[in-house]
Amino acid sequence: MTSTAPPRANSQAAPQAALKTSTLLLMAVATGLCAGSNYFNQPLLHSIAQDLHVSDASAALTVMLSQLAYAAGLLLFVPLADKLERRSLAVGLMLLAASGLLISGFAINFAMLLAGTFITGLFSVAAQTLVPMAAALAEPRQSGRAVGIVMSGLLSGILVARSAAGLLSDIGGWNTVYRVAALLMVALAIVLWRTLPHSRNLTPLPYRDILCSLLTLTARYPRLRSRALLGALSFASVSILLSSTTLLLSGPSFNMSDSGIGLIGMLGLAGVLVAGITGRLSDRGWGQATSAFGVLILLLGWACLAMGDSAIAWLLVGTLAIDIALAGLHISNQSVIYQLEPAARARLNAVYMTCYFAGGAAGSALATAAWRLEGWRGVCATGAGLSVLSGCALIHDHLLARRQNRNR
Repeated sequence: MTSTAPPRANSQAAPQAALKTSTLLLMAVATGLCAGSNYFNQPLLHSIAQDLHVSDASAALTVMLSQLAYAAGLLLFVPLADKLERRSLAVGLMLLAASGLLISGFAINFAMLLAGTFITGLFSVAAQTLVPMAAALAEPRQSGRAVGIVMSGLLSGILVARSAAGLLSDIGGWNTVYRVAALLMVALAIVLWRTLPHSRNLTPLPYRDILCSLLTLTARYPRLRSRALLGALSFASVSILLSSTTLLLSGPSFNMSDSGIGLIGMLGLAGVLVAGITGRLSDRGWGQATSAFGVLILLLGWACLAMGDSAIAWLLVGTLAIDIALAGLHISNQSVIYQLEPAARARLNAVYMTCYFAGGAAGSALATAAWRLEGWRGVCATGAGLSVLSGCALIHDHLLARRQNRNR
């Protein structure tokens, strides 16, 4: 298996001019739209269920499907950024994702929506080719800042997607947002093609060797495994909230509209601010501290949410806390793994993000089961339990970091 690992001395990326802040912001918008495309369905589950004549629980399966498709795309396509020209790869994936959005936008039955959801999820991993590209083209001491800017766009996209989906649903129906997003995706792909610099590794590997090297990298770096586990558990915890909040808010306790549900997601803008701060703190060596803070806030958030089934204030506070925790944990995780082997950032990111969204899919499945069995109380107990497991994963990572420092 070690024969498939990339030669470290010979796989350095070609020298590039550092990205301008304006280009980073454009990449942030693109990653936001790509990632957000997988979250349009969350505030629309009840409307989708009514229009396509399925149950709310069945409609919620689209959340899990989008995350599973995204995880598959991460595994199959993101490693290609270490082989192919990165700008071409990102733009091509975005155009394919736009086709999935169009299918969803004109879905006349649930099967057609599932097909569109899967295609969008599979190819919207274009976002995850842009994140390591930003790190690779940034100045060495500014990679955390660059990742923070692009990831701020990704997190903003997820939040705006949920809010825009709810607002557009009230204006023109639940499928309006998919049609609008498809047009925006094509337009952004064209702009990126004209703006991004040419970028690729000097010694690209065959695709088979790249896929095999994912296993090699996972075996080589214990902290890649520990941070991937932390990411999977924390995102599973957050996905439980994302998959079940709509069911609570659209139910008899609150009876909120799609637009109202979507607007609640805007609370997570605080997480966007945290993403930029976390990137800068990681550049200064505070990654472990920000991770610990994230796990603590995640657990406190679920404590607040447990009181939110009949009190909207506690629900808002808990949602805000969990959005902040997710941003802090995710950026600190990526800052750690990108330093393990800079020439293999795309593949390291593929390993991490595949685990991340596999955890998210598992969280969505757990949310559906918990809602059916125990309602909101079961949802909160499951989310809190995953938060505790996230803390255990962070302790394990901390021990690995201490051992790594002693061996230097």
